[in-house]
Amino acid sequence: MKKNNSVDKKKEEKDIIIVITELMDKLDHRTLVIWATDCAEHVLSYFEEKYPKDNRPRKAIEAGRAWVHGKISVGDVRAAAFAAHVAARNAKEVVARAVARSAGHAAATAHVAGHAIHTANYAAIVSVNERIWQYQHLLDLAKKRNITP
Repeated sequence: MKKNNSVDKKKEEKDIIIVITELMDKLDHRTLVIWATDCAEHVLSYFEEKYPKDNRPRKAIEAGRAWVHGKISVGDVRAAAFAAHVAARNAKEVVARAVARSAGHAAATAHVAGHAIHTANYAAIVSVNERIWQYQHLLDLAKKRNITP
């Protein structure tokens, strides 16, 4: 009997999410913001292709990175996150909307680390291969900090 490939893919995705979540629990707040902003930026071109004049998602990603380096306050990064979510509400395409939400959550991770997983979830809407990239990138960041999964 042949296995259902879509069921296998869903189980594989669920397994990756569990591993990502477990590894996230071992990382510090700033590393999670770095990972979240990297995840959002990895898919940002999908939004910018559709809305080249709307820089709110990019500004949210930049704000998250600025917070990591101590250049802006949590209040400022939250404002950028809210702006990216407004861009998401204005977007008509599902993928563009997901990318803008990913950027908003990336910035919001500076406020609450738990937003990082939402960044990844929205970014994963872009492509089935996105989860694999997210996991590998998180592993790389963890290894740089001598943290093992």
